[in-house]
Amino acid sequence: MNNIGKYCLGGFALAVVGFLCWYFSSIIAYILIAVIISFLGRPVMNCLERLKVKGVRLPEGLRAAIALVCIWVVFILFFYTVIPLVSQEFQSLSDISITNIVNKFEDPLADLEQGLKRFGILEPDQDVKEYIVTNLKSVVDVSQIQNMFGSLAGTISSIFIALFSVTFMAFFFLKDSKLFYRMLLTVIPTRYGEGVGNALDSIQKLLMRYFIGITFEVLIVMGLNILGLTIVGLPFNNAVLIGLITGITNVIPYIGPLIGAAFGLSVGIATNVDVDFYTVVFPLLVYMSIVFIITQLIDNVVLQPLIYGNSVHAHPMEIFLVILIAGNLAGIPGMILAIPGYTVLRVILREFFNKYKLVKSLTKGLEDGK
Repeated sequence: MNNIGKYCLGGFALAVVGFLCWYFSSIIAYILIAVIISFLGRPVMNCLERLKVKGVRLPEGLRAAIALVCIWVVFILFFYTVIPLVSQEFQSLSDISITNIVNKFEDPLADLEQGLKRFGILEPDQDVKEYIVTNLKSVVDVSQIQNMFGSLAGTISSIFIALFSVTFMAFFFLKDSKLFYRMLLTVIPTRYGEGVGNALDSIQKLLMRYFIGITFEVLIVMGLNILGLTIVGLPFNNAVLIGLITGITNVIPYIGPLIGAAFGLSVGIATNVDVDFYTVVFPLLVYMSIVFIITQLIDNVVLQPLIYGNSVHAHPMEIFLVILIAGNLAGIPGMILAIPGYTVLRVILREFFNKYKLVKSLTKGLEDGK
């Protein structure tokens, strides 16, 4: 077969693989989630491996079951504790009128309007209050968020199959760490088997550390914000809601903390519409901002270097550019998946294309991090 025929056949094969991945995307998503859960459970498996009962190590299946139960117990306890508080807070926020909030801050808005007109930023016939009300109503609709939570709660029965499937597969991935490797070998030519095995070992180690680190980062950021906001005088329920949102949005690189902080300050304003702005609300917003800044300093100086340094082994500028490109291509989901995806890509490039100068430059950190 000539080269043109080989390229055509290869292109057709890639097209078929792409179509199958799209058609069975939900099943592939279940497998990938199960793999991630197995990453999170691997440290528990390693601890249980050292445990002996009457001098006998626990069987692989029992250790996998215990690790899986521990993971789900943590998730269930977390959501059992947090979801009622979050639902209650969204119910309270849904009863608040944006118009009433803006009217409450009429004096600060009037001062702001005069300042903007003085510096020529605002036209003389423009009204800041009307502009803010119109834009907030088009952007912020708490009832939609509440309805989303309600619909999610109403479809628990429909996602039972997904949870069962992920749990079932995660059990076997925990029990047999080489299972995913053998699954890939069934669709990969034999001559690439050794390279695929080496790549998967590296990917598993790097991503396991990355996802475990991200999980701890979310929990620590959430805990720091809850503690700090409670100290500065915010009610505990509001602090839990803001802490949960800031912890989750912190997964989004760079813009996530800004989104979380903006949400938190909005909740701080919305829940204090009956008090004076200058003597109560404004100082509260300043203290809340200080809490967010301190949390981000701890995250940027301590947590992120540990997570990215131990898993990604890439230069900060390199990570920034990858996140920027992924964000332009796929928005926020792309930014979230940019770092683990780039890690997988670098490992594959190092294993199969390490003779090229560019690949050596991109994967140098992986070699140094061994």
